[in-house]
Amino acid sequence: MKLTVLFFGDVDGKIGRRAVSKILPSLKEEYNPDLVMANVENLAHGKGITQKTLQELLDAGVDFCTSGNHIFKRAAGLSLLEKKEVPVIRPANYPEKTIGRGYEVIEVGTKKILVINLLGKVFIEEKDIASPFHTLDDIIKEHDKSDLAGIIVDMHAETTSEKVAMGWHADGRVSAILGTHTHVPTADAKILPQGTAYITDVGMVGAVESVLGVKKEIILNRYLHDGKERFDFPEEGLTLVNAVVIEIDSDTRKATGIELINKQITI
Repeated sequence: MKLTVLFFGDVDGKIGRRAVSKILPSLKEEYNPDLVMANVENLAHGKGITQKTLQELLDAGVDFCTSGNHIFKRAAGLSLLEKKEVPVIRPANYPEKTIGRGYEVIEVGTKKILVINLLGKVFIEEKDIASPFHTLDDIIKEHDKSDLAGIIVDMHAETTSEKVAMGWHADGRVSAILGTHTHVPTADAKILPQGTAYITDVGMVGAVESVLGVKKEIILNRYLHDGKERFDFPEEGLTLVNAVVIEIDSDTRKATGIELINKQITI
């Protein structure tokens, strides 16, 4: 049986949420996904989640969400991570007592998919996180005999090298390694030799005329004049929509296809 998964890169603020809502019906018609996912660490004006912003994405048709280190930077969203019924996970390699959960087995029709969230260590300010490589090994070992149709990993990291290394480390043991966090889609979507779908970074859903989703004037002022303005995000205009579509053979857990979506729409 084939399972099709649609995964959106980091959704940036209001413009990103509105873009997902606008484009998802046509993507569902085109790809007929069994599961729709998104990274939501930047969902609420670029920082974390709130009940309202998360519900907006769920109402649009997203089924399950991953995140990253920025998920903890908005207090309103922390209580959401505690609730089992809220379909959001945080990176699994945070200390054991950290709020939330780092992986979850979700039901997709009659099948089960294990979704894992990991955070890279290189150039990441958090110093008390465990190795994402060892954490992945432990989670896979825990579910080694589970009746899973697939395993999807969001590898949220700064450097291309760490994400590429994770792809090789996980090849053949998971269905997909999907890089997030840097907001720029990479041109290396492929199936690795042992059957794992891989991309170094899916990209983002955010403003085209921006710097990684932030108003370009703010970032230019920082570089040119050592500006200290808080980040702000465009709420309308031309919007980049980056996602990937993965096809998985549920009998083998191997990926049979991966396609990068790189579209622009006006919000």
